[in-house]
Amino acid sequence: MDALEFFDSNIPCLAACPVHTNAGLYVAAIADGDDELAYLTARLPNPFASVCGRVCAAPCEDACRRGQIDEPIAIRALKRFVTERHGVEAPDGHLRRDVIAPPLLERAASIGIVGGGPAGLSAAHDLRRHGYDVTIYEATDQLGGMMRLGIPEYRLDRDVIRSEIDAIVAMGVNVRLEQRLGHEVSLAGLRADHDAVFLAFGATLGRGLNIDGHDADGVLRAIEYLINVNRGFQVDIGERVLVVGGGDVAMDAARTALRADAYGDGASAARGSMTEALDVARTAARSGARDVMVMSLESLDEMPASAFEIEEAENEHITFINRRGPKRVLADDGRVSSIETVGVLSVFDDEGRFAPVFDPDDVQIIEVDTVILAVGQAVDTAALGADGPDLSARGTIGVGDSLATSLPMVWAGGDAAHGPRTLIEAIADGRRVAASMHEALGGESDQQAGGSMVQLQQFHRYQDDYDRVDRVDVPTISTDRRIGLAEVETGFTEEQARCEANRCLRCFANILLDTEACVLCGLCSDVCPIDLIALVPSEEIDPGLVGGTALTLDETACIRCGLCIERCPTKALSMGMWSGVGVPVELGMR
Repeated sequence: MDALEFFDSNIPCLAACPVHTNAGLYVAAIADGDDELAYLTARLPNPFASVCGRVCAAPCEDACRRGQIDEPIAIRALKRFVTERHGVEAPDGHLRRDVIAPPLLERAASIGIVGGGPAGLSAAHDLRRHGYDVTIYEATDQLGGMMRLGIPEYRLDRDVIRSEIDAIVAMGVNVRLEQRLGHEVSLAGLRADHDAVFLAFGATLGRGLNIDGHDADGVLRAIEYLINVNRGFQVDIGERVLVVGGGDVAMDAARTALRADAYGDGASAARGSMTEALDVARTAARSGARDVMVMSLESLDEMPASAFEIEEAENEHITFINRRGPKRVLADDGRVSSIETVGVLSVFDDEGRFAPVFDPDDVQIIEVDTVILAVGQAVDTAALGADGPDLSARGTIGVGDSLATSLPMVWAGGDAAHGPRTLIEAIADGRRVAASMHEALGGESDQQAGGSMVQLQQFHRYQDDYDRVDRVDVPTISTDRRIGLAEVETGFTEEQARCEANRCLRCFANILLDTEACVLCGLCSDVCPIDLIALVPSEEIDPGLVGGTALTLDETACIRCGLCIERCPTKALSMGMWSGVGVPVELGMR
């Protein structure tokens, strides 16, 4: 690793974010009351900042260093707080208008994008900023992809999606709806019409299970069920629903089904993650079902669904049946009546690979009206035609590091290239493809060249009780009021946001050492409250350096309290901020 690149990797929330958002920087700006800086930092690398503030999988929170002390910063909810002030949902939009202004120059090259989901729209956004003629070919009658069709409305208000998409289209993006690849348009035709093509369609084919009775009426596939419900179609699922799978999609679907009347009254004719089973269970519970169960091979602790989604499902009285798997579906006159299940002894082998072992003596029958299979999704590669690009072993479109396919000037990303992915990963793929296309068409690199270290004259100082400030829970509507399609999360108040943001350890700041000024007095080590500075024999650092002394600092544990800087008699220590990947070029060191 380059010595300077270390400073980017040392910001764990930034390193974990697929679009390289410096979450720490915008969280700290919120704590300091600078919401404009916070919005620009959150929005410039992410054209769907307002959407992500509500439904992002938040890998930044998983990586957050504060989580090693108590609980991670509520980064996603803080993003929502700042987008509600300056994003597409805010009444005053002067900042966002500057960010999404039409290009200053128009280029001759034409680009076709297949799929109007988050990957395709993100690429369209970046390519229009460069001035390209961009056309999106969308198979359905609306843009949005799985943001609209897979994420339930109680999690993501449709006005927010619509506003984000409208802002991108208003940049001058051409849109052609109801244009299915392999039907109304072909890959060969698109390649003839455009200088470059991006294949960004979703994994909209649900996977089934090859068990007896899998084709009975009442056995549904999760992805198709979610799409139909979110497009406003009535789905009769009866009173008892069993969802097979252990991911987030099942949970969303079960909870959506509790709002059957709201979905069925025509008020949501086309409502719009993809980790699977729990989204489905939550949808089923809002479709009129009175007894919704989620059955997974995994134990509760092993389930791939997020802990928050599991907790929300439990709050809404969804039942979990763990360590059981489906054996066969039993039908009465062609309609599912029950499912025979088998116990699971283990799910993973000694090397952590998925290899379930069943107990043939542990068989139970569960009476059900509907079985929803949330066991994965597939990509419709047949739509590519006989002259399509090479495929991967997983049945997706094969791509290289730049997401280019085996065909010249054809790229693929999102679900089409990787199978079901999170929203933020799809956005990142769209941006990567846009940058790669721009370079291939003769444009300058979008990558910021290097960076610089800026010495900070002022920096945040923590009180000695910083580690005793609890995380602020994200406000939600109480369980007994969760009716209709109102969003369950209500967002932080200003007081809550400032309080939560102040918990951030500000990992984007780094302790700098002037080796020429350091006299190895050790006073910095003495004053460090968590003993992460040490003076050690130099040969411990490099066996070739014998007889000297080295000063070490564990940056991964540093809380940026600044006591060492204050104590240093020779001013060899200072605080600096690296203006590399985590600080967008457009923002600079404002």
